[in-house]
Amino acid sequence: MMNILGTLFVGLIVGFLARALKPGDDRMGWIMTALLGVAGSFLATYLGVAMNWYQQGDAAGWIASVVGAIVLLFIYGLIRRKA
Repeated sequence: MMNILGTLFVGLIVGFLARALKPGDDRMGWIMTALLGVAGSFLATYLGVAMNWYQQGDAAGWIASVVGAIVLLFIYGLIRRKA
């Protein structure tokens, strides 16, 4: 239970950092921001393992997680514009 709460807390911080660093207006609440940060961390970890930057089971670092969340923010913006 504490591991899930810790992951969501880190995801919230990563999501807020990504939203602060990416230019533009991203209208989403803090729950979506936390989910964005967690998804960015998973994306960064998956890509890092695929490119042999991380070993299987290692988590991505803060910078990679924020970059992953920024990538997801750009994708989210593209999808939202089309809808």
